[in-house]
Amino acid sequence: MTIALGAEQATEKTRLTGADPAPGRGVVLYDGQCPFCRATVRLLRRLDWFDRLHFQDCRVVAAWPPTAQPLELQRLLDEMHLVTPDRQRVYAGYQAFRWLAWRLPLLVPVAPWLYVPGIPWLGQRVYRWVARHRYQLVPCRDGVCTVLPPSPKRP
Repeated sequence: MTIALGAEQATEKTRLTGADPAPGRGVVLYDGQCPFCRATVRLLRRLDWFDRLHFQDCRVVAAWPPTAQPLELQRLLDEMHLVTPDRQRVYAGYQAFRWLAWRLPLLVPVAPWLYVPGIPWLGQRVYRWVARHRYQLVPCRDGVCTVLPPSPKRP
């Protein structure tokens, strides 16, 4: 996977060309080199019975969906992001999980509980802890756990 453009350039490119990898669907942006993230995406795909979501490796900057809010590669690598189907809002981390919970049938019964006072505070902290430690939470394959950094921007 290569990153051909900087975040600002990619967002501008998709705005100008109108390129959208999944019109009418929410786009989950995740770190495609993270084993924990890939396992989470596999689970989310199984729970997405109505095909409402599109999953996109955030390291492929040129394939980002057009959005009203700017996307930043480093933030995308820090935590999962979700771009709404209308492309007007971007949710990250726990907020993205809450948005997903309302759209995945098996999680709908849990979704209201994610708004109970105190739960969002705790949920965001748990999410951030998991995100920071995600490489230690999934066993390495063949002794390899290294993650390649995104390609640097060219002047």
